[in-house]
Amino acid sequence: MNQTPNVLLVDDDDVFLNILARTLELEKWQVTPALDAQQALQKIAEHCFDYAILDLNLDGQSGLNLMQQLLSQQPNCKILILTGYASVATAVEAMRLGAKDYLCKPATAQQIIAVLTDEKTEEPEPEAEDFQPMSVKRLEWEHIQKVLLENEGNISLTAEALNMHRRTLQRKLQKRPVEK
Repeated sequence: MNQTPNVLLVDDDDVFLNILARTLELEKWQVTPALDAQQALQKIAEHCFDYAILDLNLDGQSGLNLMQQLLSQQPNCKILILTGYASVATAVEAMRLGAKDYLCKPATAQQIIAVLTDEKTEEPEPEAEDFQPMSVKRLEWEHIQKVLLENEGNISLTAEALNMHRRTLQRKLQKRPVEK
């Protein structure tokens, strides 16, 4: 890269935000951190960004909403959605709305940079025999995420659609998804 990449980094986890910001700065990236959507919108109004790394869940709000606002103001910004609560439904929705890519936490700074800058990584392609079907718990997580997305993040409507008590749904959403 000829110039220093300029990146907006938005995550509501202060420790993660600071660690990733420092790591990217060591890689010669110019980082503008924000702890929530409101701070991010102020920074978007003040600066033009080459890249943005957005947490999917920003203190109960969807990072996808922030992504849409960012793209409406800066359509050339390449956006990476980063989340600890990954699901197929949210990954598909993020890509449909304009995200360059979607990564699950924990992701290294090198993985993030490689995704944003289209660099090839040295990860081997998974072989067909390594395929493992999703567990029932993972399938449940994926279904909940799909219904939550269909209801635009509304917990009450999602619980009703799933024929589930609202508190039960909230407890399930607070848990990290199982790997497979």
